[in-house]
Amino acid sequence: MSAQTLTDTVVADLVADATAAPSMHNAQPWLFRYTRGDRTLALRADFERAMPAADPTTRALHVGCGAALLNLRVSAAHHGLAAATTLLPAPSDPAFLAAVRLDAGPDAPRDRADEALRALHPAIADRHTSRYPFDEQPIPDEVRARLVSAARTEGADLAFLVPPHLETVLDLIRDAEGYDRGDPAREAEQEHWTRFTKTDAPVDGIPDYAFGPRDASERATNRDFTGTGAPAGRIRVLFERRPQLALLSTADDRPADWLRAGQALERVLLTATLDSVSTSFATQPVEWPDLRWVLRDPVHGTGNPQMIIRMGYGPTGPRTPRRRLDRVLTIEP
Repeated sequence: MSAQTLTDTVVADLVADATAAPSMHNAQPWLFRYTRGDRTLALRADFERAMPAADPTTRALHVGCGAALLNLRVSAAHHGLAAATTLLPAPSDPAFLAAVRLDAGPDAPRDRADEALRALHPAIADRHTSRYPFDEQPIPDEVRARLVSAARTEGADLAFLVPPHLETVLDLIRDAEGYDRGDPAREAEQEHWTRFTKTDAPVDGIPDYAFGPRDASERATNRDFTGTGAPAGRIRVLFERRPQLALLSTADDRPADWLRAGQALERVLLTATLDSVSTSFATQPVEWPDLRWVLRDPVHGTGNPQMIIRMGYGPTGPRTPRRRLDRVLTIEP
């Protein structure tokens, strides 16, 4: 690819891939601004899509934007572009999360890391959150090792939970789900991002076809998007007896670390997708400060928990809606 082929169409392709990333309640809290003159894409937070009840510090918003940033880097590598990324380039502007300068042509700086990113590109379209039951097949050690390495590449740690820590975390997830249902502000916030497709034509939020069934044993780790108003007749099935959960954490807990956590999260998810591992999230206890710190391994845990990922073999989950590109991308001279 030559520098002349870095067209507006290519930029749109990059952003389309970026916006395929997951975000809390599928709020898609990102905006992109491309400046043709210096070939730089700015990633900005859309704070109008923040969730002050469940995410008052905007930690989860930053994690979602970090996931979009990783997808952008993967897409750039796929298009033969070198992407020089700077996090939080303007400290006085908290909405300016990252600047990505795109270089093309034979003289553009590249290394083996670009090839590793390029290999992840097919997974962007295939990665979906699955709120369905997985089977009891354990994830092989070699796959787990690849997922741990993917997180470390982006500056985060990934640890698969084992008893008794696993049982503690499962209890915390259920406790947090109960806390959520007892908090009117959080319940209203979740309801705001819930979409019923018989009446909505969703472009964001969680559509009803992606809710997944309820666990007949009431032990599921997935967030129940029907909240306290669960509709009658909703399907109830048994989920896996012992979910395979992994805890993603970072050494520090500042906005730059949240962005790194998001990039690590998406790199793990894309790597899992290539290995035919389905994924979903159990974020409820991460959203309660008094529960978040208890998530750490009492023996070895020293990091800051950023995400709990449920993994396994089963349905990949449906595609959820995305905002139109003209709503999230601005191109300037």
